[in-house]
Amino acid sequence: MSIINNALTGALAAQVALNTTSQNVANVKTPGYTRQGILLSALPPGAGPRSAGSGVEVSALLRFSDGYKSQQMWRAASDLGQRTLAQPYLTQLEQVMGDDASSISSGLDDFFKALNAVSVDPTSTPLRQQVITTANSMAQRVNSINNVMSNQRLSVQQQRTATVPQINVLSQNIATLNQKIASAQSTGTNTSALMDARDQAIDSLAGLVGVEVIDQPDGSRNVSLRSGQPLVLGGTASALKVQNNANGTQSLQLTFANQAFSLDGVSLGGQLGGLNDFENNVLLPLQQSVSDIAAQLASKMNAQLALGFAMDGTAGGPLFDYDPTSSSGMLKLNGTATAANLGFSADGTPGNSGNLQKIIALKSQPIAVSSIGNVLLGDADTQIVGKLGVDSQQNQSLLTTATTVRNQAVDDWKSTSGVNSDEEAISLVEYQKMYQANMKVISVANSLFDATLAMMG
Repeated sequence: MSIINNALTGALAAQVALNTTSQNVANVKTPGYTRQGILLSALPPGAGPRSAGSGVEVSALLRFSDGYKSQQMWRAASDLGQRTLAQPYLTQLEQVMGDDASSISSGLDDFFKALNAVSVDPTSTPLRQQVITTANSMAQRVNSINNVMSNQRLSVQQQRTATVPQINVLSQNIATLNQKIASAQSTGTNTSALMDARDQAIDSLAGLVGVEVIDQPDGSRNVSLRSGQPLVLGGTASALKVQNNANGTQSLQLTFANQAFSLDGVSLGGQLGGLNDFENNVLLPLQQSVSDIAAQLASKMNAQLALGFAMDGTAGGPLFDYDPTSSSGMLKLNGTATAANLGFSADGTPGNSGNLQKIIALKSQPIAVSSIGNVLLGDADTQIVGKLGVDSQQNQSLLTTATTVRNQAVDDWKSTSGVNSDEEAISLVEYQKMYQANMKVISVANSLFDATLAMMG
């Protein structure tokens, strides 16, 4: 009897639906799980004008995934990774360079205050010694800030070196999953779990470096950098490598199928791009600016002191040594600098302060600073710290925006792919009723069959 066959197909379809719903409920808290469903199709009738149909079948298992929403989520992950990694560095620099206890501008003010104080009595040894003391303190501040930036640069390079292997591992995982998915789809096996694992790997990769993802007909996904270089093509992954250069810098090289690509690190996006952007556009220009201030301060101060006379009437000696390659500090007191040989006198008379006044005037003379142009010596540090504050505030604003966009993108993805407990509860009840109804049909069919046999007997 066709009635039994029809009911049997309905009961079996209900079982598949219940199994699918139970899988969704079991993974309601599983990160990255994409909910599944079934597609029911009516079976056509057999021969004969009075055949209503042959029941129902599960024609497909559905995976509720929106490629556009996934792409948006991955792009948001890249932007968030780029802004997140730079902010701790910017905050540290702001705190160190803006603190009165450690800032260059505060040290510079103390130094020129000491010079102004000695102008009252240029022959006072304690006042002249105070100039030496504050000069040394200022030099230590410059060196301390330079060391902070050097340590940050080392940290950036270490993080870059640690990030690249993570990118390579994730790229290889995606390539392996591509192979498994293509193979499973060719045999008709459900690949939803494999696709979830691949999507999570892509999401993690997007946080490290900006990616573009393109679906392929066989179910695989090709992944490339924003600039077009391939990371994954089908079952083949590229290899990213950090090269340490002789000048202390690092460069990135991508190798794919025996072809090497040199990468522009700033445009990479993600954490890797954030590191390169911070290093090249903030840290190195800032470090060069501090070096510019130290170099021109030492040069101008020593040149003016040499035009004056010390306490004994000899030519004034140098106060600072500037050496950007020194491991102990790029700005230091000259080894011969003493209170007595400071060339404050303009005519050789011990009490004269003519040259001292010219030294004091250096604070209001312009110097060239690479990141901000020509600026007064006394204002240089304040301006580069101000520029740093603008950079930090801008990154913080972009970080806030990136966080919001990422959260919205994740919520949008969940609205399509996430498991809703209420919806699944309704589905359980509906498919349970479907199963019970079909079993009731089978029971009725059996009763009719028994009654027919009884009539024939």
